[in-house]
Amino acid sequence: MIGADDHFAIAAVLLGLAFFGFWVEGNALGRKVSGVVWVISLGILLGNTGIVPLDAPAYGLVGGTLMPMAIPLLLFKADMRRIFRESGRVLFGFAFAAAGTVLGALIGFLLLDLGAIGAKAAGVYTAGWIGGAVNFVAVSEALEMTSEEFAVAMGASSPVSVIALMSLAALPSIALLRRFVPSTHIDVTGDTSNDLEVTVQDMKLLHTLGALALAAGICALAAWVSAWSGYPQYNILIITVLSLAVANLFPARLQKLEGEFTLGMLIMFVFFAAIGCSTDATAFLGTAVVLFFYGLIIIFTHIAVALTAARLFRIDLAEMIIASAAAMVGPAPAAAIASARGWTHLVTPALMCGVFGYAIANFIGVAVARVFGAM
Repeated sequence: MIGADDHFAIAAVLLGLAFFGFWVEGNALGRKVSGVVWVISLGILLGNTGIVPLDAPAYGLVGGTLMPMAIPLLLFKADMRRIFRESGRVLFGFAFAAAGTVLGALIGFLLLDLGAIGAKAAGVYTAGWIGGAVNFVAVSEALEMTSEEFAVAMGASSPVSVIALMSLAALPSIALLRRFVPSTHIDVTGDTSNDLEVTVQDMKLLHTLGALALAAGICALAAWVSAWSGYPQYNILIITVLSLAVANLFPARLQKLEGEFTLGMLIMFVFFAAIGCSTDATAFLGTAVVLFFYGLIIIFTHIAVALTAARLFRIDLAEMIIASAAAMVGPAPAAAIASARGWTHLVTPALMCGVFGYAIANFIGVAVARVFGAM
């Protein structure tokens, strides 16, 4: 129905899907199934029923130009000194949680026949469950995943992430586990609520324009550096390095920014919409089932390692749950878990560890893919 050159109509569809994704995130429906899942699924439906084209120049513009700009926007608050200062023992737990993700990726890679997509899937899943969706996307770009490979990997991981979130939310209610890994935080609050609510940051015009200009400048410099060095495929990693450099050279100024994180997430949702619309649903259907079980191996290995480390190193169960949540589902849901449980003093560590995951996950994900690809 919509032609590949009908740019305004395609833009309306992509922005409409992003709008719906944000709307879902703010409702009970989104707390059951992530807005990302809805955006990609609806995009696939529109693309495979002929309402929008499976290939269009607009999709390339979103993926090649807009998506890289989201990375600086999401990392402008990644002041490492503040992260180390304010995260406390939660960051210690986060290190074990991240190690559990890598170990799970290795175990699943050795147990399952993932086919040609195996090393790439290991890389994006590792990045996604140490950082978040932005790292999943960034590493998929660095590994040169096709849109079909990306869509099936994301589609298979989304229900796994929901299972991970539900598992983490349920852990404090397991009496046997609380005897194995004690928690003064849980004993004090006694809260077993599972209602999570993620807030959206307000946006200010001047802050938004300044953040966009800075993000575009970082991407332009990264493109030049990657071309000059002869490694254009690592453009995303160079953007990450430059973003972290700016965030740590000018932390006081960037901490005053408002709305840049929301803007980055908006770009990511538009990108997810473009991925969904450009995905042929008939491709890689068999791989999706294998990747779903691969994801389950990763998250349950992650949880097992995290809980074992909490027992051995006497980390409070609540602190380890927040550390795992920051890695597996990102800073905002981790902070929402802390808030819903009444662990108000763990909200800031949840956010700090989540941002730290954004900062390191790209490098770990690419390294895992390269190592596994050579196995």
